[in-house]
Amino acid sequence: MSTAAARPMNDEEVFSEMNKMVAFIKQEAMEKAREIKVKADEEFNIEKAKLVRQESINVEEQFQRKVKQAQVKQRILESTLINKSRLKVLQERQSLLESVFVEARSELEKVPNDTEKYKKLLVNLCVQAFVQLNDTTVNVRGRKADIGLLKECVPKAAETYNQKYGKSVKATVVELTPLSDNVLGGVRVSALNDRITVDNTLLARLELSSDHMLPQLRHILFGQSPNRKFFN
Repeated sequence: MSTAAARPMNDEEVFSEMNKMVAFIKQEAMEKAREIKVKADEEFNIEKAKLVRQESINVEEQFQRKVKQAQVKQRILESTLINKSRLKVLQERQSLLESVFVEARSELEKVPNDTEKYKKLLVNLCVQAFVQLNDTTVNVRGRKADIGLLKECVPKAAETYNQKYGKSVKATVVELTPLSDNVLGGVRVSALNDRITVDNTLLARLELSSDHMLPQLRHILFGQSPNRKFFN
């Protein structure tokens, strides 16, 4: 063994070795620090990308929700406007129909003014009622203003009924309980102690005609409904 190899290091040599070790450790630490920073940067970028992507998804979802909400509001608004428009049209149509029947009523009020035509009408209305009741004894009521005409027309109606149908009827004009002037004219004929009645007043005939003619009148005034699928 060499004596020089076994010689202990002096202070300068020890200091030099320590500096080398410190430099090595420092280098290792710097490399490790760089690795940690690189990894941290990668993880940060990955996490940032996730957050950005998730936020983008959230923004898109919120946008789609707002779009859907806007579409729903738009549909509701359109439906409301359409319904209001339809209701307005129906109201205008109903108003027009009512005006037609008001005009018809005003024309009926003039019917009794032509006495001769009105007497013929009273006879026909009485005969029609006699046929419907098909009884031998009936009571005939009319407006107070028509009592005189009824006394003249009811016997003629009974005679006409007998001639056309071969049946006799005892028809009595009831004077104590006349009809209201609101019925416009015509007669109300009853049998079996007033338990069965045929209302042949002008107002009743107008209301009956209104019900029966309403579909035809709508067609004449407004045309065929596009929603109607079946026809008579």
